[in-house]
Amino acid sequence: MRKPKVMRRVFALCLGCFIMAILYFNVSLKPASETVGERRSEQKLRRSSLQTLYDGEQVESPVQAIHQGRREVLEEACQSYTRKRRLLIPEDLKHIIVDDQHGLLYCYVPKVACTNWKRVLMVLTGVAGSLRHPLEIPANEAHVPGKLHNLSEYSASQINQRLRSYLKFVFVREPFERLVSAYRNKFTRSYNTAFHKRYGTKIVRRHRLDPQPDALERGNDVSFEEFVYYLVDPATQREEPFNEHWEQVHSLCHPCLIHYNVVGKYETLEQDSSYVLQLAGVDDQVSFPTSSKSTRTTGDMAAQFFHNISPFYQKKLYNLYRMDFLLFNYSKPAYLKFR
Repeated sequence: MRKPKVMRRVFALCLGCFIMAILYFNVSLKPASETVGERRSEQKLRRSSLQTLYDGEQVESPVQAIHQGRREVLEEACQSYTRKRRLLIPEDLKHIIVDDQHGLLYCYVPKVACTNWKRVLMVLTGVAGSLRHPLEIPANEAHVPGKLHNLSEYSASQINQRLRSYLKFVFVREPFERLVSAYRNKFTRSYNTAFHKRYGTKIVRRHRLDPQPDALERGNDVSFEEFVYYLVDPATQREEPFNEHWEQVHSLCHPCLIHYNVVGKYETLEQDSSYVLQLAGVDDQVSFPTSSKSTRTTGDMAAQFFHNISPFYQKKLYNLYRMDFLLFNYSKPAYLKFR
């Protein structure tokens, strides 16, 4: 008779311990469950820009058709003209800005409205503080290192996760118009003394016959023709990489290694910028600053600058930037004199 009582007591004791264990684990796991839920919610938010793109492609609009066409041209050009595939290294990712809040990766290209895009991202990520309009941020503030995070700062697993799930976009420009813009900004503006000293003096020394002492010291009167000589000189790139303001876009952003979801163009800057902000779901929070510059004007200006460049050097320069022309579907400019 005592044996059943003992068994009942043991059973009751085990049942009590089991209930206590359940209560313990429910209490202890509750915060962890909330963390997982928050993480899933965060991941959903991060994917929202990319998901919006994919959802929108089910019912294609004219703007979506344009960007689909650009992606296809880029992919075909990569397959046709890129023989070797290689792994990305951190150095390749220094121009890619990360917005973790909205799931965006932006590869910035100097002389393609990158100042304004950095301003926009500063507002979106909260770096701008109380400022809500991008143009309230001084241009020099937009380029201060550390204000925005670059993809190269993350671990390999974090990089891969962002490349897979974030919306990736880049803005490009007709290569020679971008080159002329870089020359005008860096070599014809009196305030750019650092560029004059760093590059101007070297260009004058190597590519000017009988340079004057003042020009050798200051380097502030480099002609566009001398700039072209400097770019196509094999010794230039043997010494060091191009400065980012005239480096080829494919070398800055690696579009044959990174699948960009949106390839915006300077020629359709306002429309393409609005499209990116719409995909990110922030078009009601911030707008991209509009510009009064005309692409027709910049095209005419490029033609004027190339007027005195001989066909021989025009061709050498075109070959240097040929991949950018091909990848982003820009035709050879009509003003070029070589065949």
